[in-house]
Amino acid sequence: MSPLPTRRHAPVAVAIAGALALLPATPARADDGIRAQQWALDAMGTSQAWRTTKGEGVTVAVLDTGVDGSHPDLKGSVLPGKDMVGFGARRGDRTWARHGTAMAGIVAGHGHGEGRGDGVLGIAPGARILPVRVILEDGDPARGKARQTRGNALAEGIRWAADHGADVINLSLGDDSKSAHPEPSEDAAVQYALKKGAVVVASAGNGGERGDHISYPAAYPGVIVATAVDENGARASFSTRRWYATVSAPGDDIVIADPDRKYYEGWGTSAASAFVSGAVALVRAARPGLSPAQIKRLLQDTAQDAPAGGRDDSRGFGLIDPAAALSRAAGLKPDSLRARAHGGTYAKKYFGPGPAEDTDDDTHSAWLGPVAAALGTALLAAGAYLWRGRPRRR
Repeated sequence: MSPLPTRRHAPVAVAIAGALALLPATPARADDGIRAQQWALDAMGTSQAWRTTKGEGVTVAVLDTGVDGSHPDLKGSVLPGKDMVGFGARRGDRTWARHGTAMAGIVAGHGHGEGRGDGVLGIAPGARILPVRVILEDGDPARGKARQTRGNALAEGIRWAADHGADVINLSLGDDSKSAHPEPSEDAAVQYALKKGAVVVASAGNGGERGDHISYPAAYPGVIVATAVDENGARASFSTRRWYATVSAPGDDIVIADPDRKYYEGWGTSAASAFVSGAVALVRAARPGLSPAQIKRLLQDTAQDAPAGGRDDSRGFGLIDPAAALSRAAGLKPDSLRARAHGGTYAKKYFGPGPAEDTDDDTHSAWLGPVAAALGTALLAAGAYLWRGRPRRR
C-alpha cells in the first residue's frame, strides 16, 4: 500500500505493502506566488462554492503518512490523530509526514501571514483534519520491514476514523501492483465507515502508463474514486483507467505544502482524491444529513465536462463541480442507501459496484439454497441406483 511518485523525481512515499505512486517534489517557483500557481481552485470554481460554505464544522480524516499540524498553512486545523503503523520515522525526521501534509494542505490549507494571503489554500479551508498514519514515506528507515507485510493498519485506521468523528475519509494511497487483491478486512472497514455515515474517497491509482491495474482501496464498493486531469481538463497520462472511476479532479502540477516549510509542484491521483474529499467536505458542511450514497450520486450528476456517453473509465462522470453540487444538494432529502460489500449479508439497497443482487426475500434465499442442494443430491443418488440396476446387454 502506498501514497501516490513523480515522473520528475523519485516517489515521495512508499506503502506498507505493495507498490503505488506518490506525489512529486519539484520546488514551486516562489517568485510567481503560491496562490497564482493554484490553478486547480479556479478550475473547480471554488470561489463560487465558498459563497455557501468553506467546510466549517466538518472533519476530514487523512489516512496517510502523518500530518504536520504545526505547518503554518494547517496550524489550528489539525486534530489529535492516531498512528496505526507504530514504527519508522518520527516527527522531525525528513521521511515523516510529507505526503500526508501535502494532502491535508490540498483539503484544508488556510494559508498564513497577514490576511493569510501566503501559502497553500485548500478547497475546504474551514474544515478540520484528523490525521491517521497508516503508511510510510519512501526512504523511511523501516521501509524494508514495511514491505514484508500489508498488515491491518489501513483497515484499523478506517474504523478508527469512523469512530472518532470523521465525516469524510480521504485515502490518497493504494496498491495497484500485479499482486494487488481485495482484503476482506479493508472491505469490511470501508462498509463500516459508510454505514456510520462517513464518505470514503480514494485515488484511482497512477498506473495509467503501467497497465491500468486495479487499485485497492479504490475498487471497494461505495468508495468515491478520483481520477486526475491536467490544467486543460484532459486525462493525466498517469491516471489509471478503470470501471470504478467516479469523477475527475486536478492532479498535475499541483502546489503542495511540505513539513520543511517549502512548497513543491506535484502530480498524482493522490492530489485528485484530496481535492474531491475537500469538495465533499463543502457538501457535508451545507447538508450534513445527506448519506454517502447521495453524495456520490450528487457528485456524478453535477460533474462538468462529462465524457461522451456521460461517463468513461478515464474521467468518470467528469470534472467535479463543488458549486453545482452545493446548489443541487439544497433540494435533496436524506435517504438511507448503503454500499454493498463483497461478502456477508447485503442490504437490499446499495450503491457502488458489487456482486449481483440477492433475491427479493432474503429469508427465502437463506433456505432455498440448502433445500435445492439436498434435492439435487437425492436425485443424483437415485439416478445412480437406477443406472446400476439396469440389466446389461452382451
